[in-house]
Amino acid sequence: MIRKYETRDTDELVAIWRRASAVAHPFLSKDFLEQEAENTRSLYLPHTETWVFEKAGRLVGFIALLGNEVGGFFVDPLHQGQGHGQSLMDHAVQLKGDLCVDVFSENPIGRRFYSRYGFREEREHHHEASGHMLTHMTYSNK
Repeated sequence: MIRKYETRDTDELVAIWRRASAVAHPFLSKDFLEQEAENTRSLYLPHTETWVFEKAGRLVGFIALLGNEVGGFFVDPLHQGQGHGQSLMDHAVQLKGDLCVDVFSENPIGRRFYSRYGFREEREHHHEASGHMLTHMTYSNK
């Protein structure tokens, strides 16, 4: 079931973010990841339109939207490949239509998901905070 984020979900979503980031972002520094975990808790979740996927009373993933930008999209590694990410992305497309996302260029898991979903790679740019490259991708439901 997909539902709107509630503040009581925060700890569980940060834990999902940590587990998924460990798999998708092994190239990021520990300091950067610690700062991003805090940002997820105090900045991103409270200030984005966030939707969670709940299965059997447990949260397994979430998508955070800033207008039509996917600001965060994470599924617990134990629940990947089961259609939950697709369901979350379908929900975002239903709500927003066309979407865009910046994904770390060194993240083959994320880039593969977005490409299979129908996102197109537009350009790369430097991510100042991490020192790594991001790939900007767009999706059009037309």
